[in-house]
Amino acid sequence: MTTVPITRKWHTTAEVAEMLGFGLSKTKALILSGEIRSVKIGRNRRILPTWVDEYVNRCASEAGEWAA
Repeated sequence: MTTVPITRKWHTTAEVAEMLGFGLSKTKALILSGEIRSVKIGRNRRILPTWVDEYVNRCASEAGEWAA
């Protein structure tokens, strides 16, 4: 029998804050403003990895436009 590792499909707000190097309150503000997409499941917010990537790419492209 082979074991298959389970990869996470969702990230918590705290995990996203750590990934981005932001504080928890800054990350929550970005989520509440809609800059980072999220979904509410019960009492918890969850963020797809692709939504984190979208935010990072958007910030990077805006930084590129600012420098040009």
